[in-house]
Amino acid sequence: MDKRSVTYLIISALCGILWFGCNERSGKFTVKGIVTGVDNQMIYLENVGIGSVEPVDSAKLNGSGEFSFKMKSPQYPDFYRLRINNRFINFAVDSTETISFTADYKTFATSYQVEGSESCSTIKEITLAQLDANQAIHRIRKDYESDMISDSLYRAHTLEAIENYKDVARNYIYSRPMSTESYYALFQQIDGLLFFDPYDKIDSRAYGAVATSYNHLYPESPRAKHLYNLTLQALKVLRGQRSVDWNNIETKEIDFFDVELPDIRGEKIKLSEVAKDKVVVLNFMACQTEWSAELNALLQRVDSAYRDRGVEIFQISLDSDVHLWKNTVSNFRWTCVRDPQTVYSQAAATYNVKQLPALFLLNRKGVLVKRVENLDNLLQDVGQLL
Repeated sequence: MDKRSVTYLIISALCGILWFGCNERSGKFTVKGIVTGVDNQMIYLENVGIGSVEPVDSAKLNGSGEFSFKMKSPQYPDFYRLRINNRFINFAVDSTETISFTADYKTFATSYQVEGSESCSTIKEITLAQLDANQAIHRIRKDYESDMISDSLYRAHTLEAIENYKDVARNYIYSRPMSTESYYALFQQIDGLLFFDPYDKIDSRAYGAVATSYNHLYPESPRAKHLYNLTLQALKVLRGQRSVDWNNIETKEIDFFDVELPDIRGEKIKLSEVAKDKVVVLNFMACQTEWSAELNALLQRVDSAYRDRGVEIFQISLDSDVHLWKNTVSNFRWTCVRDPQTVYSQAAATYNVKQLPALFLLNRKGVLVKRVENLDNLLQDVGQLL
């Protein structure tokens, strides 16, 4: 065999080894680490989706506290968490990488160390800022409920705590809007409500920055589509005072705003199915409140006046008392569903419901066109959409 043939075989073998190695690495990510202060506990790897958390894998921690998960990489950047009991570490995966965590069980969610991913290190900083804001707001609320501070101070201190978190988040959102940490920062919550309000003129800029970047980099990603649609719908509401020709606007199916919840018979009802070719009054409420009867009387007038003209009411209850809710709505003609998550409702968080009742209007194309601020104008507002 001449030197040329030998050289060719060696190069071919090396290429084969390199190809095999790359192929082995591609399509996989590894999460590993050590958790001290815990023995014989289960640690879970979970995928944090847009509206749900799904288990992916689990392992039992022995005396050494070591764990390792190797999983297929997501098609697009995605979010995961490690869970032991009710303690979590949130992180992102955006490539075929190895991410290592070191943590103690007592401070699992706050004092862990992470290596192998700059995004995950940043997510930790954002998480700590979010936790600081939550703790500050809960302390303020406790003082307010104990009559230690006035209404004005309660509001001022709460807004200050929210702004402190936003200041941290904006550093990443505007410097690296295409990053997973920017997306993560945008959707952090306090008591189930978003820190960044998509219907606020200033906050909407943050949504626009991240939505534009994600839509450019990952146009087929479900997260990119959801974020883009959320931002688009919020902008339309903010521009609601302008005259808009909805017939010339290209419409898409909006999954992010869709809601699927059980009615009093336990059958799941989708908002998108009720809303097809209808003007919809979307109402978040609770029957156990003192204003419930007055609100339902108003909705009854809307239903009587406009049902025959193509208006549907989709009412979402956040009641914790199932029996009270069923007894209240059993004779209503409109669609009544209940979110079993009650005050922690993901649907309410999606629409950034900060207080009840909350009402929104959707036109016949399923486009959210108005957030009702004055219930006295509800009949007139619905009539204008027709």
